[in-house]
Amino acid sequence: MEIYGFCAPGFESLYERFRENFRQCGDTGAAFAVRQHGELIVSLWAGSADRDGQVPYIEDTLANVFSSSKGILAVLALQQVAAGKLDLDRPVADYWPEFAAAGKAQVTGRQLLCHRAGLVAFREKVADSLIYDWEAACAQVAATEPWWPPGSHQGYAPFLYGWSVGGLLERAAGSPLRDLYREGLAAPLALDGGYGARGHRSDRIADVAPLKQPLPELRENAVGRAIKEDRGGPVAQAFINPVSLMMGTNNDAWRGALIPAANGHFSARDLAAVYGDLAQSAPTVLPAELVAEAAREQSCARDAVLQAEVSFGSGFIRSGSAADLRFGGPRGFGHPGAGGSVGFADPEAGIGCGYVSTRLGQSLFMDRRCVALVEQLYGLI
Repeated sequence: MEIYGFCAPGFESLYERFRENFRQCGDTGAAFAVRQHGELIVSLWAGSADRDGQVPYIEDTLANVFSSSKGILAVLALQQVAAGKLDLDRPVADYWPEFAAAGKAQVTGRQLLCHRAGLVAFREKVADSLIYDWEAACAQVAATEPWWPPGSHQGYAPFLYGWSVGGLLERAAGSPLRDLYREGLAAPLALDGGYGARGHRSDRIADVAPLKQPLPELRENAVGRAIKEDRGGPVAQAFINPVSLMMGTNNDAWRGALIPAANGHFSARDLAAVYGDLAQSAPTVLPAELVAEAAREQSCARDAVLQAEVSFGSGFIRSGSAADLRFGGPRGFGHPGAGGSVGFADPEAGIGCGYVSTRLGQSLFMDRRCVALVEQLYGLI
């Protein structure tokens, strides 16, 4: 397997570590990028972007990063706080009156960002096509009853997070979410990708598929067990209602839609650029005090959906002791995506990191491929 790109002096051993992900872990197309103190120090890519192995994976290839999309949305939310247009401690309904329905009148933006709103899944069966209709999906979220009293439990919202936070931002800012992304992040950081897979600087889109040989898990798949045990419960409904949430991620409908919790298409270089900026002492895209707010603990508990102990800041997962949630040092924060992608910032080391792959593992957090790269990286710093 030929590896393309570069590593700064002192980081050359990452070439071989990246190659091992293809030799031993089933990668067929992937990229890894790192910024330190604002400078790109690693950018590696290899393999193919299509299932047939005919289209080469290159540096600006975009891959669906699933829940790594959430961290990008959280930056956009904090930008509206910085602009004075959004107060996270005011009820969402102050900006979005319809959101007050079904017992949500006092739910705040902060509760949405740290997954304490109880709004983890649709309660009623919804049509498969709903997720491709931005306005309809936002309206459905606004009408949905929480699964438990808001504020009482921490429960991760795999998909509804995007429509609830995104819908709030559009109403607070008075602008479409895609415009907020282009003006707030894509333009200042020269990002290749964005939400959906169309209309960005890069038109090189990778197909994604499961790993042919599943990797040994770093932790028990408690989510899968919970889904099997109660198909009508909040964990199962969060992932399979509608079933189109788990299918068709290579089709035109998915790629053209706005599903900001899950259909961000980014390069590894994009994720490293965003988090590399946040890791600097004087970030471009957010005031330093709001970067600190992003990383400050808002909720920590055994999550009712993820079935694991997770600490949330304002829209980000905070670095923990487990290898699959260790984002550098203790001040690190970021967001992994189902299948293995991740973007994170480590302000203590000035590091911003991004990893994306076309081959999806079964971990909800980082899997062995990215963990190995990150551990190798930190052994060299």
